[in-house]
Amino acid sequence: MLAGTSVGYNVVEAAVAIAAGTVSGSVALVGFGLDSIVEVASGLIILWQFRSPMPETRERRALRLIALSFFGLALYVSFESVRSLVTGSAPDASGVGIGLAIASLIVMPVLSAAQRRTGKALQSNSVVADGTQTLLCTYLSAVLLVGLVLNATLGWSWADPIAGLVIAAIALREGIQAWQGKGCCAPTNAGAHACEDGCC
Repeated sequence: MLAGTSVGYNVVEAAVAIAAGTVSGSVALVGFGLDSIVEVASGLIILWQFRSPMPETRERRALRLIALSFFGLALYVSFESVRSLVTGSAPDASGVGIGLAIASLIVMPVLSAAQRRTGKALQSNSVVADGTQTLLCTYLSAVLLVGLVLNATLGWSWADPIAGLVIAAIALREGIQAWQGKGCCAPTNAGAHACEDGCC
């Protein structure tokens, strides 16, 4: 249910963000929309994993797929942000983007907490990674909001691509952690639970 809710919300979020970003010329807003697509992919990966009678057998593959989606996002947003800084293109103000960022700041923390709590209960690093990806959306929403507001109020067009680079850096970090299989309460051979980041 959580994965399905995440997929549904992020489909809408991606469509609005990419459309608004394309109209306004905002790299950060388009990058935010692409991150929403990554989150859709992540949710679909979780749904695929738990369609199996033994979802733990798909755990490592699910984590790797989630990591690859992070890497793709980081690469694209980095390229577009650098291109925007070099060419000096100035995005238009986007009221729709600001509203979307505020909505995500409200919705995403609640959804992420539920996903991470469920992942810990299931001892599933892939579900925890999916929850982390949702939490990442909260951080990205804050970064996006700052960039859009600075551009709209002060005319700081450079704030938009800088926000995009921050989004790319966070995505790269999360991708590396997912690829390495880091998360909460990973079962050990002895049957105990090793809490890799102290979150348990």
